[in-house]
Amino acid sequence: MASSTAANGAKPRLYIFTIFICLWAVGICGRLVYLQIIQYGDFVQRAARQQQRTVDVSPRRGIIYDRNGQELAMSVNVDSVFAVPSEIPDQAMTASILGRVLKTDGRDLLVRLKAQKNFAWIARKIDGETSARIRAMNLKGIYFQQEPKRFYPKRELSAQVLGYVGLDDEGLAGIERNFDDQLRGTPGKMIVSLDARRKSLGSIEKQPSPGENVVLTIDEKIQYIVETELDQAMADTGAIAATVVVQNPKTGEILALANRPTFNPNRSKEITPAAMKDRAVSDIYEPGSVFKTVTFSSVLEDQLAKSDEIVDCNPGYIYVGGIRIRDSHHVGIVPLSKAYAESSDVAAVKMGLRLGPDRFYKYIRDYGFGQQTGIELPGETRGLVKPPSRWSAASIGAMSIGQEVGVTPLQLVSMISAIANDGTYTPPRIVAGVTPPSNQYQQVIFRPATQRHVISPMTSVMMKKMMEEVVLFGTGRRAILNGYTSAGKTGTAQKVDPATGRYSKTEYVATFVGFAPVNNPALTILVSIDSPRGLHQGGQVSAPVFNRVAQKVLAYLNVPHDAEIKTDPQRKVLLASLRDEDLSDGAQEHVGEPIADVESKLAVAAPAPAKPSPATVQPASMKQTLFVTPAASAPPELPNPNPLPARGTVVLDVEGGQTVPSLVGLPLRSAVATAQQAGFELSILGNGVAREQSPAPGTRVPAGSKIAVRFTR
Repeated sequence: MASSTAANGAKPRLYIFTIFICLWAVGICGRLVYLQIIQYGDFVQRAARQQQRTVDVSPRRGIIYDRNGQELAMSVNVDSVFAVPSEIPDQAMTASILGRVLKTDGRDLLVRLKAQKNFAWIARKIDGETSARIRAMNLKGIYFQQEPKRFYPKRELSAQVLGYVGLDDEGLAGIERNFDDQLRGTPGKMIVSLDARRKSLGSIEKQPSPGENVVLTIDEKIQYIVETELDQAMADTGAIAATVVVQNPKTGEILALANRPTFNPNRSKEITPAAMKDRAVSDIYEPGSVFKTVTFSSVLEDQLAKSDEIVDCNPGYIYVGGIRIRDSHHVGIVPLSKAYAESSDVAAVKMGLRLGPDRFYKYIRDYGFGQQTGIELPGETRGLVKPPSRWSAASIGAMSIGQEVGVTPLQLVSMISAIANDGTYTPPRIVAGVTPPSNQYQQVIFRPATQRHVISPMTSVMMKKMMEEVVLFGTGRRAILNGYTSAGKTGTAQKVDPATGRYSKTEYVATFVGFAPVNNPALTILVSIDSPRGLHQGGQVSAPVFNRVAQKVLAYLNVPHDAEIKTDPQRKVLLASLRDEDLSDGAQEHVGEPIADVESKLAVAAPAPAKPSPATVQPASMKQTLFVTPAASAPPELPNPNPLPARGTVVLDVEGGQTVPSLVGLPLRSAVATAQQAGFELSILGNGVAREQSPAPGTRVPAGSKIAVRFTR
């Protein structure tokens, strides 16, 4: 009985225990389900954050080539140092040692190590010597990862054009910035994790994709010639800055663009804002007498004047809107072409008045002023051109001589190229194209941007002749080449004194813009020198730089001679006769207020009045034979010689040239047939019978040259 009672009492306890066990099991299972199923994703992510880290792997940045396949910017693999702080036994000691090797503050490294457990960058993209020293220490918890580093093999060459990159290979200036999306590529992924023994394991989860390559229109050899001569000009003149631009006038390609001061993009920490500035696209200044080219070509195009028309520049000054504008030296009564060659302000103002504000403004805009050219470089400004509604009574006179208007060097060289290219404006370009990722250069066929006619071919011929006379008889005589004809225009502009807000009496910007050869131009070259010491006229300091650059580049491009080649004794005599001549390019009184530079708040205008001197009259038969540097001198060799054949550059293949036939008196159909038989192209103006032609019959010019002919009924 008692045993039966005990058994009956044990059963409830057994049931209770069984229920407890079941509930416990259910609770355990529920907890396991919650942890391993419901919270699984969260715990996996937390474990990953504790045990591993994903690091971006930089892609190989695309290569920047010159037009001939020479590498101007490339990427090379270098070591970067990172740490797994949990593996480092003595972080303070390790940070101190690394700080001494890396020449940085060890305390900053220690803070970085304490802030992370699994990954911390120590140094990015270090040089080989530093990497070898750290490897030799064999520090625990210190590892290496290769990353691509940007390298510029030519150092300062084309620095402002190329720009530079930051630590993470992001483009910060120049082409590197404007084409960053194409050059950068797609980053890869690297996972840094710890195993059970806390040992670091690195693996690439996703391979990086390299960036595309960019091919420039720049020619490395021409760029080197330009920069060498620019350095010489800086030393000769003591200037604070200078710019040279070389352009193919037919296609708009920029063959060279150089600025001083400059920088080495391999040393990005040493770059200053002044050195980084690309003055060719971002500097705005009053062009002075160079702008008279717009005035004279416009009045000729509208047939409001002729190049041989007699212009009375007496008494040497003219009043416009109550303001007196005067010539720097007495010009007198001369043909329009001579007034242009002597840079007469009076003649320029008279031509501007004939045009009137609306027509003059139209031509200013047609030549590209007051708007961006669209070149593939960052920081380009539009310049400053006021619409006629905002002109004062004196503005028409001021703008006729290059005041009250702000331009960039790139706009000026493109305007002169339009005249050289038979009156057709071609927007400047510096990028030939973008090619797919590859370690090999891929040829790019350059296609010019949309062209537009500004003036007719006949007006272009007249302007070419007038600009040639500037070099032969006027203010640009130091731009006469040996063996080549040349044409151009000088300009000298005063800068604004920031302290007074008035035009300085001592600070000038001297400019010369020209092209060569005259009848079939292969090059347009702009030289702008900021604040030269001593001589400061464009014809005195900028024209000689044009001379040296043009002489060497034409020889490098194998452009055939179209003028007599002078021997050294003849050259020395001519140079000596030219050395002391007055090359003033139109100093004048200022007509309006200084025009402010958008970037630097500086401005320039025309020079202060110079002491008049009698004009030097040259015989009409004078040929372009004077030169400053030897014509046949070969361009200096650069590192990485053996370039690929030049593509897209104007190369004129002529054996001594051909004689221009006489077309005057022939009807249009016969003139075309005669020119084609002789191997020439015609630029036709009008209909009927040929009355005028340029070049003149009997002139020897390169085969394929154009003959401009005016036909009338």
